[in-house]
Amino acid sequence: MLKIITIGVYGFDGEAFLHRLRHADVRLLLDVRQRRGVRGSDYAWANARRLQAALAQVGIAYAHHPELAPTTALRQLQYAEDDRQGVGKRSRRELSAEYTRRYTSEILARADLTPIVAALPSTGCAALLCVERDPEACHRSLIAQRLSEQHHVTIEHLYPL
Repeated sequence: MLKIITIGVYGFDGEAFLHRLRHADVRLLLDVRQRRGVRGSDYAWANARRLQAALAQVGIAYAHHPELAPTTALRQLQYAEDDRQGVGKRSRRELSAEYTRRYTSEILARADLTPIVAALPSTGCAALLCVERDPEACHRSLIAQRLSEQHHVTIEHLYPL
């Protein structure tokens, strides 16, 4: 049975993040961020080069999938809804219905997930990475749902302890 976990950056420090990945037996990290950086010194460890170096030290492969990242226009759509609801990106608990609809039609409907599934490790599992703490507040949950529905991949979401 193929398995993918999802994990966000927020709420972790670099050491705890790597510990959670190792504990989950992650062998491949699939970065689905458009911009592979995170603002703030607390999250400097999650910037692409530092993250890739840390992953390599613990034997976890890294792949960037920008084709699954939301466009700037889609992110702005979600930010406008966040502003309307008075929530910040770090405190958001769910995606807006319009963002979900558009991400699904503009990104997921055009994406071929078969090569990603074919590249999943034969032992251990892979992880979808973005920044939001809660998967329901992040497009990675939509990717995970599509992988589950179309490719029968088991999904598990990891949270900071």
